[in-house]
Parts: sequence; C-alpha cells; structure tokens
Amino acid sequence: MKEKRGIFSFFIRIWFTAKMAAHGILSNPLRSFLTILGVAIGVASVVSLMGIGEGARQSVVEQFESLGSNVIQIKAQHSSIEFEPELAEELVERVQGLDMATPVVNTKAVMKWRRARGSVDVVGVNSDFHKIRDNELLSGNFFTSLHVKQRSPVAVLGYNMGVGLMKGRNPVGQTFTLEGQTYRIVGVLEQKGSGNAEGIDDKVIIPYTTALKIADKRKVDQIWGKAASKEEADLVVVQLGRIFKRRLGLDQTAPAGGSNGGEETIDGGGAVFYGGGFYYDDYYYDEPSQPEIPSSGEDLITITSLNQLVEEADNANRVMTLLLGGIAAVSLLVGGLGIMNIMLVAVTERTEEIGLRRAIGAKQSDLLLQFILEALYLSAIGAIAGTALGVWGLNLFENYGFSTAINFQAIEIATIVALCSGLLFGVYPAISASSLPPVEALKRQ
Repeated sequence: MKEKRGIFSFFIRIWFTAKMAAHGILSNPLRSFLTILGVAIGVASVVSLMGIGEGARQSVVEQFESLGSNVIQIKAQHSSIEFEPELAEELVERVQGLDMATPVVNTKAVMKWRRARGSVDVVGVNSDFHKIRDNELLSGNFFTSLHVKQRSPVAVLGYNMGVGLMKGRNPVGQTFTLEGQTYRIVGVLEQKGSGNAEGIDDKVIIPYTTALKIADKRKVDQIWGKAASKEEADLVVVQLGRIFKRRLGLDQTAPAGGSNGGEETIDGGGAVFYGGGFYYDDYYYDEPSQPEIPSSGEDLITITSLNQLVEEADNANRVMTLLLGGIAAVSLLVGGLGIMNIMLVAVTERTEEIGLRRAIGAKQSDLLLQFILEALYLSAIGAIAGTALGVWGLNLFENYGFSTAINFQAIEIATIVALCSGLLFGVYPAISASSLPPVEALKRQ
C-alpha cells in the first residue's frame, strides 16, 4: 500500500512540475517567443538547406541514370581521332560482357513539317540504341538493322517532338523532310523529362548511315555500349582499355584499365584501332608503328562506365549536402545559447517563486526538473515550428525552379540536436535555480 502511495505521489509531483514549467513559459510570452524563434530558425535552416542539397543530388543522379544502366561510352577527345562505324559490332564480338553497341552521330539538320521549317538536333544510331539507353517506345517501333543497312529514310521522334508535331495525336506513319529528303516516322519514344538523357525528348533519331550523309562524314567520334550487369560493365572498361592501349602501341607495363574507377583515359598515344590495325588521320596501319601523334599527355580517348559517374555524382552531392547541413547547424548552437541566456534571466527574475516553492516543501529535484522541462518545451516547440518553416521554404524554392526534396533524415537530426541543445543548455540554469537556498532566495526580494 505504501509503495502504491509512493508511486502515486511521484507521478503527482511530476505532473505538477510539468504544469509549473508550462506556466513559466506562458507567463512570459514575448521572451518565450523569441527563444522559440531562435531554435526554429536553426531547425528551418538545416531542413531547408539539406533539402536543397538532397534535391540537387537526386536531380544529378536522375540525369545520369536517364542515360541508361550499365552503359559504357567510348569517346574520342581529339579532333584527329575518329572511329569506323563498324567498330561497334567488332567490339561486341571481341569483348566479353559487352552485349551491344552503337556508333553515335550528333548533327543538326533543317526539318520541314508541312508549312513549318526549322533546325533540329539529329542523332544517328543503330537499331540497338533504345535498348542501350533504356528508352521505351510510346508508340510504333524502333527502326531495324535492315533499315540501317539499307540507309532507309526512317525516323523515331523524341517525346516532345512526337507530341508537338500533331498536337498530341499519334504521328507514326506521317512523313517530314530532313535536308530535303523525305523521312517516315516509325515510332515515338517515351518521355524522359526535361534535361534528362541529353535532351532526347527534343531530338530526331535516325539510322547512323543516313545521319553520316547529313553530317557529310564517314566516321564517328562516339560509340555507346551496354553490359549485362554493373560488374560486367567494370570488366568491359578494363578490357577496352587494354585493347585500345595495345593497338595504339602504348607502354604495356602501365596499368591496363580500371585504375581510376570506371573510367579509362588513353593519352599521348596515337590513334584508334580498327580490325587488325588502326586508323590515324585517315591512314591505315597494319601494325602499331609510330605515326605522328598529338602532344604527349593529352587525352585521346575516354572509356567511361556511366554507373561509376552516377556513384561519383551521388557521393559528391552527399558531401555537399552534409556541408550545407553543418553550416546550418551552427544556427542551432546559437539557438541553444539563446535558451541558456533566457533561462538564466528567468532564474534571476523568479528567485521569489523559487524561494517560496522551496519553503513550502519543493525538493531540489523538483526545481531541477521544472527548469529542464521549460528548456525542453522551448526546444520542442521551436523544432516543430522550424520543421514546418523549413518545409514551407523548400516549397518556395521549388516554385522558383530549384530542385528540392524533403530529407526526413535531416528533420530527424535537426529535431534531436534541437532537443539535446535545449537539454544541455538548460542544465546549468536549472542547477542554479535548484541550488538556491530558500532563505537566500526570499532575502533577495
């Protein structure tokens, strides 16, 4: 029976102390508001800045991922270096793990549709392009390898191009002209989104054999390939690096590839292999002799796994987000110091109350708990208000074109830090109040 009374008495004391803490805050609304505002600004800063950083990270990662998974890009970095289009098929046959590849021709052409006329971006590829880049078709079909071989005037339109031509109606089967030649539309790609997949939504995709004619070229400067898996993609980068270095006659003692994480650069070396030899400035060499080459140290070819670019971009943006959060967290520290200052003022102003409570039997632990609860109340209200203010700020930034995302981890961290700072900075004022002798407290009044 005594134990039950003791437990009941304990909870009554806690309840009364909590009410006294709430009364202490409500009795000084302006002071409490300013304290809450300091904490709220700190929490809002953390939530909003980390939300902006998270939005930027997701946007960058989404742009890379829109190019396709397990994609490998082989790109000539020097104007004298070009690839024969047939090299794409040969690499698929020679490199284990490389499932498909396509030469890529980027050019511009004058397009005429009915009475409209204007310049458009044209991409020349083979029939595997939509599989390599993970581009699904909204309607129709992609052109076939036979179309590529026969240089057929067929085209697949990006989403915006397809929707814009006939104002939402299906354009498959319609015709238009590029540089005076009539092309038939065989398909429309699904939407990738603004800024994604190198703006494929606004481009015209045609066989590379006809694109080369429009660009007045015989060779290409890019080849895109696709591996079966992420692990295979890393191995393919290594194999391609070895093949190109060997064919270019570079130092065989140097690391063959993969040393810089999914990207191989071939520099200061010569030319690009084709079949049993290699090409350099339109000359074919059966063996890797020593042709005149660009200045040593200059990147001639880059072989890049886009998976690695996604990871690197993700990691870089995570670091940026953490830095933004760290900078914003300083304001939380300022808010905590504000709580301590206000609580110290409260102790000074409420010495009479403290003395009376001690005189009528309040324990030192009751006063300690009261002032700690006041600090926690202020921190909790400030954290809730700051979270709401931070989310509102993110919506405001998004309305102005920024990429934002609500980072729940940031909200959790900011709330915990706010509560801990309130507890930490409220301890000293609470100890000061609880250790004040009743007679001394009453005498000060």
